Amino acid sequence: METTTVLDKQTIETVKVTVPVLAEHGQAITSRFYQLLFINNPELKNIFNQTNQKKGKQSQALANAIYAAAANIDQLENILPVVHQIAHKHRSLNIRPEHYPIIGENLLKAMQDVLKEAATEEIIAAWAKAYNVIADIFIEVEKDMYQETDMKPGGWTGYRDFNVFQKVKESDVITSFYLKPTDNGPIPAYDAGQYVTIKVNIPGVSYTCQRQYSLSSKPNGEFFKISVKKEEGLINNPDGVVSTYLHDSVQEGNTIALSAPAGGILF
Repeated sequence: METTTVLDKQTIETVKVTVPVLAEHGQAITSRFYQLLFINNPELKNIFNQTNQKKGKQSQALANAIYAAAANIDQLENILPVVHQIAHKHRSLNIRPEHYPIIGENLLKAMQDVLKEAATEEIIAAWAKAYNVIADIFIEVEKDMYQETDMKPGGWTGYRDFNVFQKVKESDVITSFYLKPTDNGPIPAYDAGQYVTIKVNIPGVSYTCQRQYSLSSKPNGEFFKISVKKEEGLINNPDGVVSTYLHDSVQEGNTIALSAPAGGILF
């Protein structure tokens, strides 16, 4: 992956100068980014995990990714393992190329808001160029992942409806859900450690909720199994919103939308 043919020397040097600034202000920038993103594009609340937003996990993860990209802007091949890990989640959440310009616009605005006069025209212009290169890398990696997933026997892109044909209470806090596609078609094989994204609309919640759950049975070509731990405390512990809904409201015979298996590490 060659980037020096795309990014000129001055741009690379300017971005690398910002590395110490990102180390100090990275999470403030990404926190402001998500504020702007959801103000300007509220529909994206349906994609990004709002629980992680409340807990600050998403902004910290993005800050780490931006810092790594800046530190390796002249050798972006060094961050390919991180790119692939994030891209697996993006594919699972159905992130598409048209989302990247929106993210870039709000990220640059967040840099200006946090860094103020330190965010000179030169720095913002350099980061705009760098972001476009990094975005193109993600888009290409994710394009390959979408194609690979779609071409697998039983594979699909986007979301597919599954029927809960069995619900088993494993313990006081863990319940397993057995899921078959409503179209009665085959499902793809998957590797140990992979997960699916479920998408649910919960009464009283204004946005669609999406969560990743590890697959908890061996591949069989007929059904998936996820085992969900119930997290208590909807107010103090927002993790409980989806798990409580699954435990208390989703019954055998109900339908849940799933993305195809992704990843190797639950991100």
